[in-house]
Formats: sequence, structure tokens, C-alpha cells
Amino acid sequence: MEILGYALALLIGLSLGLIGGGGSILALPVLVYLLNVPELEATSYSFFVVGLSAWVGTIQKSKDRLIDFRTALIFGIPSILSVYFARFFLLPLIPESFNIADFSFQKGNALMIFFSFIMIAAGLSSVSSKRESSNSAVFSGFSLVIAGFLEGLLTGTVGAGGGFLIIPLLHRFGKLEIKKAMATSLLIIAVKSTLGFSGDLTRFSPNWFILLPFSAMAIGGIFLGNYIAKKVSSSSLKKGFGWFLIALGFLIFAKELFMK
Repeated sequence: MEILGYALALLIGLSLGLIGGGGSILALPVLVYLLNVPELEATSYSFFVVGLSAWVGTIQKSKDRLIDFRTALIFGIPSILSVYFARFFLLPLIPESFNIADFSFQKGNALMIFFSFIMIAAGLSSVSSKRESSNSAVFSGFSLVIAGFLEGLLTGTVGAGGGFLIIPLLHRFGKLEIKKAMATSLLIIAVKSTLGFSGDLTRFSPNWFILLPFSAMAIGGIFLGNYIAKKVSSSSLKKGFGWFLIALGFLIFAKELFMK
């Protein structure tokens, strides 16, 4: 199972290279279920893996002049601040165990179930063919600030899901063309993941024998993803990956709820 886990790290980088997101949403279940990393610690590991991979992708995308630094700054600062707020204030407020109806949940299990809902919602958003009206989203710095703050709260609490939230928000409120939104998302993910991991170092010591080879495989995947992205349309990639997210989300939900 460990060999499969490291092999799937390629898919994490591939996702970041292809569509500018999806790395952490894949890293978390791979780390938890295949490499046996505890749920809460795995959220920190995903920050490191995705952050390092996203920095590599950011350098590549910046060479193609696809990154909108102004929009990244307006969206990214409140997003980063709210990640810290979630990690240091919201997470400690969640009880270590609690009961809902006839089900008993540990903190890690509850976060994974919540995470599965995010995956399904992100997948449904990706496969949706609904088009926005040209007047439905007017650029507003204030809207981007609010969107960034809310996205950071969610990402900081769960430790994943940033890219699939950031891209549509940048596209809608920042009025970025989809490929620019994907590239700009990489920069925000890189900075935010790096800071998130750095903050978590005060609470645990990572296993570098897992993190470093896993990250190396993910970096290899992002090079491959960037190459393929130039050959395939963004919309096709997003739709196919959306169905994958929906399936994986239901599997995680079923495992956490019925196979504990």
C-alpha cells in the first residue's frame, strides 16, 4: 500500500500542473489511508507537499505570464490570515469526540467526513455546464477580500480543498480568464500552504522519510501536468477530474461513517 501511496503522489502534482488545484484534496486521503498518517497530522503534511509542488508550478506559470499578482495579493492576504485563525483558534474548539444521533465521531473522523462533502461539492461544481451571465460577477476588491477570508477558514480547518475553491472564486469575483485563475491559484496555494505548515511545526515533528520522497514524486507530477495542460483544454480536464472527486468523496464518506 505504501508503494501505491507514493505512486499516487504523482497524481497530486499532476492535478496542480493541469488545473491549478486539487493537490491537497488528493493528498489527504492518500496520506491517511495508504501511508497511515494520523488524520490531523496528515492535514499538515498535505500543506508541505502541496506547497512545495505549487512553488514549482508557480515558477513555471510565471514564465508564461499567466499569474495576476494584484488579484493574488487582494485575495491571498485575507485567505492566509484566516488559515492561521482556523488552525490556531477554530480547530482547538472542535471536541475530540462527540455523538450525533446513533453515531460516535472522533475529531479526525469528523473532519474527514466534512472533507468528503467538500470533495463532492467541488466535483459537482467542476462537472456543471452552467454558464455565468456576463453581468453576474463584477470585479470588487471587497468581494475578493471576503471570498478569500471564507476560503481560508475552510482550508485551514480541513487542511485541504483550497485550489478547487480558489479557482472559481478568482474566475467569478476577480474576472480572471480560467487559465489565469488556475495559475494565480498556484501562487496563493504555495504561500498559504508554506505558512500553514510552518505554523504547525510548533505542534509536531514531521516524518521526513515520508514527506521528502512523497513531495519529490508530486513535483515530478507537476512537471508532467504542466506539459499535458498545453495539449488539452482546461474545461475537459476540469470535468473529468470533477467526476473523480465525486466518486472519491463518496468513498471517503462511506469509509469514515460505516467502516471505522
